[in-house]
Amino acid sequence: MESQRNLMLIALLFVSFLMWQAWQDDQAPQPVAAQTTSQTSNAASPIASDVPDADAGMPVQLPATQNLISVKTDQLDIKIDPVGGDIVYAALVEHKVEIDSTESFVLLEQTGSYNYISQSGLIGRDGIDSSTHGRAHFSSESESYELAAGQDSLSVPLSYVDANGASYTKVFTFTRGQYDVTVDYNVNNTTSAPLQMQMYGQIKQSVQESESSMMMPTYRGAAFSTADVRYEKYDFGDIAKSNLNQQTLGGWAAMLQHYYVSAWVPPATDSNTIFSSMSTGGQANIGFRGAVHDIAPGTQQTISAQFFVGPKDQKALSSISETLNLVVDYGFLWWLAIPIYKLLMFFQSLVTNWGLAIILITLTVRGILYPLTKAQYTSMAKMRNLQPKLAELKERFGDDRQKMGQAMMELYKKEKVNPMGGCLPILLQMPIFIALYWVLLESYELRHAPFILWIDDLSVQDPYYVLPLLMGVSMWLMQKMQPMAPTMDPMQVKMMQWMPVIFTVFFLWFPSGLVLYWLVGNLVAITQQKIIYAGLEKKGLK
Repeated sequence: MESQRNLMLIALLFVSFLMWQAWQDDQAPQPVAAQTTSQTSNAASPIASDVPDADAGMPVQLPATQNLISVKTDQLDIKIDPVGGDIVYAALVEHKVEIDSTESFVLLEQTGSYNYISQSGLIGRDGIDSSTHGRAHFSSESESYELAAGQDSLSVPLSYVDANGASYTKVFTFTRGQYDVTVDYNVNNTTSAPLQMQMYGQIKQSVQESESSMMMPTYRGAAFSTADVRYEKYDFGDIAKSNLNQQTLGGWAAMLQHYYVSAWVPPATDSNTIFSSMSTGGQANIGFRGAVHDIAPGTQQTISAQFFVGPKDQKALSSISETLNLVVDYGFLWWLAIPIYKLLMFFQSLVTNWGLAIILITLTVRGILYPLTKAQYTSMAKMRNLQPKLAELKERFGDDRQKMGQAMMELYKKEKVNPMGGCLPILLQMPIFIALYWVLLESYELRHAPFILWIDDLSVQDPYYVLPLLMGVSMWLMQKMQPMAPTMDPMQVKMMQWMPVIFTVFFLWFPSGLVLYWLVGNLVAITQQKIIYAGLEKKGLK
């Protein structure tokens, strides 16, 4: 294989991989359109609240309107609807909408045309949330709670007493520095009859088109985990097509988008049901129904689950469930991406600059792959030295391909040349480059992470296109370092000459962190190329 083609093959394969990802997204079922709703500025929207039936898991439409309870911690700005005790708004205090903005990024909210909330309740024979009873109307001692300086945790209790006198306290517990919320139902059965109920938690989101593009194939939709399936996406098209109803020990249900996740995690030791449904008007629901609890007369019992709303922080997610960190989806190369991510985090801890960390990990990966790179260039040099002899064979055998092939194989054997030696190292490198690409794409830490000078956000494209242009120049230099082989077809020569331009155009829309990785990789490759060629010249192979 000609050396110029080898130099560009890895870039071509990479972009082909991105195009395949984009095609996969295009083939996914199209979601239903969301229904428009309305809301006042300080009250919950009068849209339907979907309470899953304890047996079938199908939603029951119930209205909900009340003033909201505000909760603020160092990480979360939450609003809770007293009707049902649902979280209808969640802003991430330390995550801003734009890099120079003071406005916090909002993950959960209700607006005129969009609905993304977290619901929970008690259902079953004696549940306080059902098609018969409606939603429980809780009372609260205050409409505003805030985690004070020096305070490690904050509890927000909501109270409710049913018609029979049984009392329920729904307690939201927030912890400093954390995005997970513990939701406890403290049930006090003061009646003379046993109570039977089960907790449910679900996330409801208006169906939206994915924000994915060819260069940023990110996922927006649902996902779940069971004892048998550690992680599986279940997009809006899947939900519209078929309802989940999976029995499992433990498990979780989540809604994902680029960098962020909301998830309900019931107790790992309980028998739960993971369910999904599509409400009228295009509201996708995914959640869990927990174990059935029998509460004897005169006794108290606590029923609990955890709700996470925040960035895809792998450490934080793993502390809640051993599989919840899988929402950071590295695809089929996850086994390779995980150690690369850990190495990236290690470098970041040393240099405290994500751009420098990307440079260091690129240097490390290129260094590890150097033996393969050297083998590739050595094989290409040997193939170039054989070009005159191959030309002689072509003249001798003409169009007799069979004899030509036999003669070529004998020549390769005699000269101890592997014709695939230039391709194999590149094919072995591809999984590493793709895994590193996914690490950079999925790492929320790169959002709004500055590098130097004009690069103030590594998760978005270079505003002045400097990095893509430098990357194109580096590809052009790599090409110029090797003259085109005289046996190469003129059409191939023209295509190779245009490759740096074509890929520069592709990279204009890449996140600057990914372009930085590719640019540094090219610069290292040029340096390695010079070193390898110097050694080959001494051996008379260049």
